[in-house]
Amino acid sequence: MTYIPAEKLAADAENVLNDLNARTEPLTPKDRMAIPMQEMPSQDPMVRRSNMEEVAIGYTPAQARIEAERCLQCKTAPCVKGCPVSINIPGFIKAIAEGDNKKAVDVIKESSLLPAVCGRVCPQEAQCQAPCTVGKALKSVDQAVSIGRLERFVADWEREQGLVEKPTVKPATGKKVGIIGTGPAGLTVAADVRREGHDVVLFEAFHKPGGVMVYGIPEFRLPKAIVQKEIDTLLAMGCELRTNFVIGRTRKITDLLEQDGFDALFIGTGAGLPRFMNIEGENLVGVYSANEYLTRSNLMRAYDKERAQTPIFESEKVAVLGGGNVAMDAARTAVRLGAKEVHLIYRRTEAEMPARVEEIAHAKEEGVIFHFLENPKRILSDEKGWVSGVECLRYELGEPDDSGRRRPIAIEGSEFEIDLDTVIVAIGNDSNPLIRQTTPGLDTNKWGNIVADENGKTSLSRVFAGGDIVLGAATVILAMGEGRKAAKAMNEMLAKD
Repeated sequence: MTYIPAEKLAADAENVLNDLNARTEPLTPKDRMAIPMQEMPSQDPMVRRSNMEEVAIGYTPAQARIEAERCLQCKTAPCVKGCPVSINIPGFIKAIAEGDNKKAVDVIKESSLLPAVCGRVCPQEAQCQAPCTVGKALKSVDQAVSIGRLERFVADWEREQGLVEKPTVKPATGKKVGIIGTGPAGLTVAADVRREGHDVVLFEAFHKPGGVMVYGIPEFRLPKAIVQKEIDTLLAMGCELRTNFVIGRTRKITDLLEQDGFDALFIGTGAGLPRFMNIEGENLVGVYSANEYLTRSNLMRAYDKERAQTPIFESEKVAVLGGGNVAMDAARTAVRLGAKEVHLIYRRTEAEMPARVEEIAHAKEEGVIFHFLENPKRILSDEKGWVSGVECLRYELGEPDDSGRRRPIAIEGSEFEIDLDTVIVAIGNDSNPLIRQTTPGLDTNKWGNIVADENGKTSLSRVFAGGDIVLGAATVILAMGEGRKAAKAMNEMLAKD
């Protein structure tokens, strides 16, 4: 992916749209597949390296209309089957093509409450865009209809036009529901339960709500103001928010049910316990988990060096260990915090990386140095106990492992060193054990995730769970899908009481 200035993309789109508007005959499927896919406009890489503003600028109205015209409106709608919350994708795209953005966003909101968020951070290329007929016909998912970009476009249009409406709330039922965690699963449940007239209290351990969308995803990928708008909508609906409230410490699950009058609870605390590699040197000064590093920057605003009350070490040479979206976020944050070199070390090839293709491309444009088929053997120390580098091994790929990806095999005697002063470990997260440890009778699996049935029901009466605390580290839209199923089951249970 080569950077193209936003001005050129906008001008090219106007020319294409003029040609389409000049047609007198209806577009055939062949015509639609010949329409050029619209690239996402973005900040210049050399400019955005030094700011925290959103990288992707968003489609122009002309680009959105053109991209929508690429959709074949397939009768079988394979894209819908790829969506965890089953959005009527052909329906909202058709509305954009017809110039009715209000109808488009209304169609999305029948199934998804966070279109501005999902349009930005969900891996559409592995979900709704993967089975797109256009992408398959053109033999590349990169050429599929850009569903996520169109979703973002209409969600932003609605917000910018001041048309976001407060959902209707039914008459009060007298029932009270507690939502533990304010990430995407918790916010989804809160909205669906509140709509039915139940009182809703949201509990958040941090001082700001939003969960991983606030502490984990950087401003340059997901502006915090967008998340806050969703929180504001819930508060306008009458939900109550209690921050700095740690379930398991401030109050236990049993306290909420037996003493505080809650009729049902939903646990959506995510997967926030970082994994480490268990190699020599991980306890040295200068080693961070990606969780800590990103939380310091995103939630505590460590990038604002003049005003931040929790400053972060000013690194010069950084290594990020991992190949997922969190690793990309950490590496790109390190660039913006002023590091002269940022190395991303991954033990497989680029083809096996779980990170989104767009995020990898953006990281490369911003100067991140990629090391494929390499992995740290140990972290090196100076005489003061600070990180001074990493010793790595080179790898080759063997047969596929349980994940379906080819297993990396170390090449004996291939050790080499990279000089560094900071290492960020971004190899995944597990569930926080606090609720499990303080809630007798709550079943969990061997990874510490809460066990829940297809409706989010846990082993405890009136307690439901969903999102990463059940699935393990997943995606925003998957968490929302779990939340919607749990909310439906909770509402049905409360209606019978």
